[in-house]
Amino acid sequence: MDIRAIGMGLAFAVMWSSAFTSARVIVAAAPPLTTLSLRFLISGCLGVLLARMLGQSWRLTPAQWRATIVFGVCQNALYLGLNFVAMQTVEASLAAIIASTMPLLVGLACWMLFGERIGILGIAGLIAGITGVILIMGARLEAGVDLFGVGLCVIGVAALTLATLAVRGATSGGNHLMIVGLQMLVGSLVLGLVALPTETLAVDWSWQLVVAFTYTTLVPGLAATLVWFRLVGRIGATRAATFHFLNPFLGVAIAAALLGERLGANDLLGVAVIMGGILAVQLSRQRSAATLTEGGTRPRG
Repeated sequence: MDIRAIGMGLAFAVMWSSAFTSARVIVAAAPPLTTLSLRFLISGCLGVLLARMLGQSWRLTPAQWRATIVFGVCQNALYLGLNFVAMQTVEASLAAIIASTMPLLVGLACWMLFGERIGILGIAGLIAGITGVILIMGARLEAGVDLFGVGLCVIGVAALTLATLAVRGATSGGNHLMIVGLQMLVGSLVLGLVALPTETLAVDWSWQLVVAFTYTTLVPGLAATLVWFRLVGRIGATRAATFHFLNPFLGVAIAAALLGERLGANDLLGVAVIMGGILAVQLSRQRSAATLTEGGTRPRG
């Protein structure tokens, strides 16, 4: 975990967390699935073009193609598509908090399904994360949060968790920018097929919409994904995922600063507890992976 890796991790966390605020601006003025499909089309074409200019090939390995398709469908179409629809009625801060529980869900699945050892620290982290979510959701339910929108966010983070588990280690072997670009195009195709018969193209144009769309296309859409792949290639998926503990705080902070979303005491306490839970789970998984490596056993995850 050198200085460059720390910088990449912090940059990724800020870019990832800011996506919910820009998305909230977009869906207030334009149809969510159509807009997201267009965003992925632009990002994907730019990614593939830049990858070809850098000499990368679209002749991927079977594992890379699997990762491209699974991530394109589960992450880009399902996770982001459902979140874009949900944020028509759900605040960006709440969507960011729900999405940031992904490392907890991955840790839980690795422990229960794949037999990964997470130790007492990891178990405590899972309990803390669940407690933090309960604190936040209890306060939001009392305030009359839209349950349908929350349900879409929950399904979305489940799809992202599934994608993360399904393609562990499958993106190794280079061509990262090409993989990112092709993932975007897969997501654009799936979302476009759904949006075409279900949405009406009505846009309330403003400079805020243009800025938000441009930002979300280039920064969270393309740059953050590329930084993530490079970070994973540099320090491994387990260590890289440690930076996710920053996402709950950054997500609500950016939404509060730019959108004026108000946060209650339970929200702030819940965010702090979730952050601690994510950090505990990731540190525990990191220690487990290091122990297995030292013992001559290939680490899982």
